[in-house]
This record gives sequence, C-alpha cells and structure tokens, in this order.
Amino acid sequence: MDFTPTEEQTAARELAARIFGDLATHDRLTAAGTGSDPELWKELCAAGLTAAVADIGLLGLVLMLEEQGRTTAQVPFAAACVYGALTVAAHGTPEQRERLLPGIDDGTVVVAGALPAASSVTVRGRERALLTGTVPAVPWLRDATHVLVPDNGARPGLWLVRAADAHCEPVELTAPWAAGRLTLDDAPGERIGDEGAYDDVLATARTAFAGLQAGVCAGSLARAVRHTGSREQFGRPLAARQAVQLRAADAYMDTEAIRVTAYEAAWRRDENLAYATHALTAAWWASEAGQRVVHTGQHLHGGTGADLEHPVHRHFLWGRQLDAYLGCGSEVLQELGESLTRGEGSR
Repeated sequence: MDFTPTEEQTAARELAARIFGDLATHDRLTAAGTGSDPELWKELCAAGLTAAVADIGLLGLVLMLEEQGRTTAQVPFAAACVYGALTVAAHGTPEQRERLLPGIDDGTVVVAGALPAASSVTVRGRERALLTGTVPAVPWLRDATHVLVPDNGARPGLWLVRAADAHCEPVELTAPWAAGRLTLDDAPGERIGDEGAYDDVLATARTAFAGLQAGVCAGSLARAVRHTGSREQFGRPLAARQAVQLRAADAYMDTEAIRVTAYEAAWRRDENLAYATHALTAAWWASEAGQRVVHTGQHLHGGTGADLEHPVHRHFLWGRQLDAYLGCGSEVLQELGESLTRGEGSR
C-alpha cells in the first residue's frame, strides 16, 4: 500500500484547503445558519474540484473532504461527489454519463443521497419506474437537483429522482447540513447501475464520510491545541499539564486511525481491489473514535467549549452528526463482524 498522493491529488488538496480556508470563515458560517453557502459552492465548482474527482479518484476526494471537515464548510461537496460524480461515472450508462456528468462537474446538478437503504421506498416498473415512499432525513436535500434513492428490495437497486418530482420538507439535523424530508408519490426515477451498485456506492460513501470525519476531528483538535497552549491557569499554560497532554494525545491517535483506515479503503477502491470490509472499518473508526475526539476538543476548551457560538462547537455538532450518519459504532462493528463471518472479507 502506498498512500502517497499523486501530484494531481496534492494539487487538488492544496486548492481545496485554500478555498475552504479563505471562504469558510466563522462569520460566513454563522451567517449561513443551517443552510449552505452558495458562493463557496460556486467557487469550488469553478475551480474544477468536483470535476477533478474523475481523475484523482476516491483517495483524492478523501483528501479534499479532510479540508472541508477542518473548516466545517457548509456545502454539498461530499454528497455531490459521492452520489453524483463517482456513482454516475462508475455505474451510469454511457448516455447517463454524457447527460449528467457535465452538470455535476460545473455544480448545476447536485445529487443528494437517501442512503443507507430507505426501506420504505417501493418501485413500480423497470429502468424508468415510479417510486413511492418517505425518507425522514436526506442531508443536503435542500441543495439538490436530484436525489439517489435505494428501493426496499433484498438487494436494493438505485434510482435517480429529480428533486422537482418529489416533495421536500426542510428538517434540522444535529449539524447544519441543509437536510430535508423526502416524500415520493409515484415520482419517476431512472435506474443507476445493476443490483451490485448499491453495495459499491454505500462502501464509497462510508469511506468518503470517514475522510470528512478525519478532517472534522483534526480541526477540533487543532483548535483545542491552540486554546490550551495560550490559556494559562495558575501561571502555566493548560497544555503544560499532563492530563491535558494525555487527553490530546489520545485524540490525535484516534484521528490518525480514522485517517489511515479511510485512506486504505479509498486506495483499494482506486486500485480495483476488494474494499467493502475496509470501508466498514473506516466507518467504525470514524463513528466510534470520531465522537470521542470532538468531545475531547470541546472539553479541552473548558467553559469556552460550552458556548454554542464558539467555532469548536460546530466541530462537535459535525462529529456527532457523522457518528449518527455512518451508524453508531456498535452497529457498524456488528455489520463488520457479520460480514467477516460470512467470508466477505475479500469482497
């Protein structure tokens, strides 16, 4: 395994870091409230970062999502790249790729994902079908022009539905992800991929959002380090105290574990190797360790961390939301164990 980024991946990461760092400021995030920042989204797409995913692969996307997580930038970047760019490129027909990818690349087509499987969604027909059902919360649905919806089959199929053909009711999640409640009433949908597409997209999503969590944790820890290094108590910086050092060291090791497992799963996908259990491993670390890290980041800020307006609180909300979105640690660990006992470790 070699996780050394290529020149293209490094350039994309550096550009993403600059754009997120310049535009995802505390004031702009506060002004956005629970919505997204349309100017930041336009800047990312104009810079070619959504289009770059086709060339830099899932590992390149994970690197860019780390930078989004560091700043908790409120744009549908993860969803659009995973459920849009990567899904259509890997599982779309030539006609679908020709029709959808240009819009995904320039940001005019934004695909949200109703994943994991929405068991209440039923389908009538094949290829071009009618979908009925409700998904309680879809992240970034309020920004979406399309939504990727799995059906309730034993092996779920994937269907692309235009947001204009569905009903979206805004809902608030723990993190400000412009989410919505999706209601489908004989909404037309087009099939994306074969029966195996759902498993691949789910594993890709788990890997990508684990990378996002690595960035959220790194950002939270960086804020805690700055705070404890500058804040003095009894004439000494808080960072000089052993208890603080040990707590920060544990958080650092957890963050590195999230990062390296996400890198491995992404690298394996890019190399066309089996990666489903590796994606589950990354998701487990991101869920179980991620919530520990963001709690630590907030705790090390002391009373300041209790301020809902403080930037570290945003990392806390994102970390807890990603924990819930990936599935709590015990649930993911159970799925991983069941997968291994079925002999699926090589898939």
